[in-house]
Amino acid sequence: MNHFVGIGRLTRDPEVRYTQSGKAYASFTLAIDRRKSGDGNPQADFISCVAWEKTAEIIGNHCTKGKKIAVEGRIQTRSYEKDGTKHYVTEVVVQSMEFCDSKGGSTSPTATPEQQSMFDGSRAVSASDIPF
Repeated sequence: MNHFVGIGRLTRDPEVRYTQSGKAYASFTLAIDRRKSGDGNPQADFISCVAWEKTAEIIGNHCTKGKKIAVEGRIQTRSYEKDGTKHYVTEVVVQSMEFCDSKGGSTSPTATPEQQSMFDGSRAVSASDIPF
């Protein structure tokens, strides 16, 4: 089974681009905290992610550097050649995401209800519909 779930903060604004056929895709990196090490210092992993179509557009329109989100998807590896050198990439292909910052959180104090919604791949749900 290839299944990834992670919660982290965006390290920079997502890059949204379009394929030649018009499909949207968003590339971004999540900083996901690890449990504190024995010496008490915080550590993080930086996970490359890519989202497609509607999910990519929502991430591109509503997420900025520092925004905390949860992503669910699968891990994918691929390779490409550039200037005669083979490069390998491991990334998470995001199938759904949720916003994790609180409604009145400091990262988005003036967000609209649409910006505070969550996206599960098939429908948008208002943050006010969430019981917690």
